[in-house]
Amino acid sequence: MMKLLIVAILLLAIPPMVYCSGDDSTGVDSLVKSKGVVSMELKLMCDAFADSAMIPVKFTCDGADISPALKWSGVPASAKSLALICDDPDAPMGTWVHWVLFNLPADTAGLPEGLPQKEILNNGARHGFTDFKRFGYGGPCPPSGTHRYFFKLYALDIMLELKGKVTKSQLETAMKGHIVAEAELMGRYSRK
Repeated sequence: MMKLLIVAILLLAIPPMVYCSGDDSTGVDSLVKSKGVVSMELKLMCDAFADSAMIPVKFTCDGADISPALKWSGVPASAKSLALICDDPDAPMGTWVHWVLFNLPADTAGLPEGLPQKEILNNGARHGFTDFKRFGYGGPCPPSGTHRYFFKLYALDIMLELKGKVTKSQLETAMKGHIVAEAELMGRYSRK
């Protein structure tokens, strides 16, 4: 009887876990689940296109191929840094990585249009290496059809100790257990 009472007390003392819904095809859910709690307050926006809308040519390989301005709100007070990944899950050879950026200061409220394509930015943030085999943003350039481009922002409870040609996979591994909030914006593009 005493053992049963102790087990019941322990079960009541453990807080419930909150998880993201959706499939785990991008690995995002598993990253957030590793932390256990998800904040739904972080929001990611772009003035150039709404969520699920077409991305303007300016930000693609058919235009100036520059990064769009992004803004966000709702970064948790516990965040020490931010990370951003943009990828295309509709690429014929598997998910194509268009942008990897991490160690953005947590008090950053957005990114300007046309962010320089260099490894280390003036604010200390670091670009990772994309599937274009370079640092910085590479715009949509689908070979055919309409593709979806997911911009994913992560609030982390640490600064990451990563250097060099950091890939999306390496960044995701380093973020495991440190994501305190996330937000997503999806844009679409097809070439004429």
